[in-house]
Amino acid sequence: MCGVADHARAAEGYLASSPDLGKDEGRCRPNETGPAVIVTVEGLKDRTGNLKLELYPAQDGDFLADDNVLIMAGKTFRRVETRVPASGSVRLCLRVPGPGPFALMLLHDRDGNRKFGWRVDGVGFSANPRLGLSKPKAARARIVAGGGITPLTIVLNYQKGLGMAPLAATR
Repeated sequence: MCGVADHARAAEGYLASSPDLGKDEGRCRPNETGPAVIVTVEGLKDRTGNLKLELYPAQDGDFLADDNVLIMAGKTFRRVETRVPASGSVRLCLRVPGPGPFALMLLHDRDGNRKFGWRVDGVGFSANPRLGLSKPKAARARIVAGGGITPLTIVLNYQKGLGMAPLAATR
């Protein structure tokens, strides 16, 4: 987690990147009432590794930008991570700063290295845009969160030929 030294560096105009950035703000409370999104994950390839859900501003310049850059600029960034459960349905809760437009990215980090590897890992986005050879535009992944709990479903995509696609026909 970010410690006192990290906050001191942030005050000096520097914030070290860390896998823990945005986790405190993103973590849902017990019996969360919102504003938050509850994401149901569909299309898991297997039950290995971790899931990482990240929240971004729904603007192309900010969508999928470095977490530390967004935070230093005072922009929205939230993250939750969890092990993939051995069985059952998979749902993730992520608190949002308030009602409004956002874009989410879900990573199935199958090898646990905290990086996206397109040949190994799965990825999905809010609004479930079709994926090509590059990341989707923010407008195609845009959702609007309400003041309470906003339910979403994200379908994971894995390598298929030279692109990414869901494992089964879910659209």
